[in-house]
Amino acid sequence: MTSVPISFWRDAVPRITGFRVYDLRFPTSLTADGSDAMNQDADYSAAYIILETDDPQLYGCGFTFTIGRGNDICAAAMELRARPLVGIEVGSLRNELGSVYRRLKKDSQLRWLGPDKGVEHLALGAVMNALWDLAARRERLPLWRLLAEMTPEELVDAADLSYLSDALTSEEALAILRGLEPGREERIALLEASGYPCYTTSAGWLGYSDEKLRRLCQEAVDQGYRHIKLKVGASLEDDLRRLAIAREVIGPDADLMIDANQVWDVPEAIEWVRKLAEFDPLWIEEPTSPDDVLGHAAIREAVRPVGVATGEHGMNRVLFKQLFQAGAIDYCQLDACRLASVNEVLAVQLMAAKFGVPVCPHAGGVGLCELVQHLSIFDFVAVSGDLTGRVTEFVDHLHEHFVDPCTVRDGAYVLPASPGYSAEIREETLAEYSFPSGGYWASTHLGRRELSRRAQQSGHDEVAFARSAEEELV
Repeated sequence: MTSVPISFWRDAVPRITGFRVYDLRFPTSLTADGSDAMNQDADYSAAYIILETDDPQLYGCGFTFTIGRGNDICAAAMELRARPLVGIEVGSLRNELGSVYRRLKKDSQLRWLGPDKGVEHLALGAVMNALWDLAARRERLPLWRLLAEMTPEELVDAADLSYLSDALTSEEALAILRGLEPGREERIALLEASGYPCYTTSAGWLGYSDEKLRRLCQEAVDQGYRHIKLKVGASLEDDLRRLAIAREVIGPDADLMIDANQVWDVPEAIEWVRKLAEFDPLWIEEPTSPDDVLGHAAIREAVRPVGVATGEHGMNRVLFKQLFQAGAIDYCQLDACRLASVNEVLAVQLMAAKFGVPVCPHAGGVGLCELVQHLSIFDFVAVSGDLTGRVTEFVDHLHEHFVDPCTVRDGAYVLPASPGYSAEIREETLAEYSFPSGGYWASTHLGRRELSRRAQQSGHDEVAFARSAEEELV
């Protein structure tokens, strides 16, 4: 028998050797995709990272979502967050995701920029999302399945429960997870047969014409959707007309949701929603500032039976704790990238289960649908065990840029089967949509005016970029 030196086994354990970060931007503003009362010209964007290991077949992908300008700032912050990961062994990464997360959070100089909010928090989320993707790939499991196979103890160790003990203790979290251990496989089998229910926002962007709204609502009904969301808040007259069109097309039994994207003050939100109540909306989403816990509570009390939903700009688990404690929301719309990765999502899911609030994740952005399908599936399988009142957002934009795009059939997410967090973006997309030098942004087909406007959005030598674009066109 040939002996193998100990150094061989040490060297055989994969390590993170480096990373690549990209500023990716997609010109969705040209077709009004993503338009709402607060954001009229969104260019869906992703600050994207690839964690590399010494095994070329093993890597992790993650990102955070923005809508254009400032995406480069997130990318720069991600580089700072990722540097401490270089050299980490990934052999038993599944058991170390909590400790690595806590180690990254201890960087007091970066933490001062937050703490637990803003660009440093988005960057932490993106880097940790990539690490979770790497862990799932290492285990050859889709992320939802990795989470579902983790023990309650492993999940609680990974969850960020700091500052939450007045609302959720680690013992309570363990009890919730242990109580759902029986029946996990049966719930998985149910979702494999039916999928996880979703709603579409793709029909209701604010910049769409009435004709396009009508057509897309009809297409959504024909595709099996029973939940459709419209953007509101720019003009009451327009909202009344558009909601009438949508309700006429989808009928009285389908659920219609409305989303104001934070545009109102509290009294205005109450008055406006009461005037739209004739269309029987299931919820009003982001009716006011995302940080205004008491404002949401006041709106919820005043507009019943219309529910109140928020969370896509919920900056951290502490804000969600206060929303739950104040009885301020009916639906929890956590965001896979706004929160600091799965570690913080776990904490919010566990609190929501304790307070009996359905988790309906936000996914109105590039790649968010790919991520949240995993989170929703896991929530049902291991945290809530209940689909009542739960429906996850879907937008039919930009999925073609992902190696493992999400699939929706008959108004439900089909369970992803490939290893990882479904976060990997195609190499040709990286080459085409990297800003400002990718093939799309460096080309001239947008025309002089559009190129100049895009150049002004860049933080990378914008004057030179604009000048070169003009010279090429001439």
